[in-house]
Amino acid sequence: MEQGWDPKVTNMFKKILNSVSLTLLWMMIMASAAFYFKLGIIEGRLSIGNIIFYIVFIITLVLLLRYLYNTWKSDFRNT
Repeated sequence: MEQGWDPKVTNMFKKILNSVSLTLLWMMIMASAAFYFKLGIIEGRLSIGNIIFYIVFIITLVLLLRYLYNTWKSDFRNT
């Protein structure tokens, strides 16, 4: 009898764990910068720190979504 998991199942679990962990890491970094360093809170006028934070937020969100799309696109093309 064969032992171990099917390589496709192992690959799928790795993709799930990588996707969830990278997304949670990104969310924790952005939430820390937004609330702890008060870069996401606009008090009165926009400061240069707020503008830079929101630009970095949008750029990293697009990069994260692109990574997730490319990661999962290859799996569905093969099945």
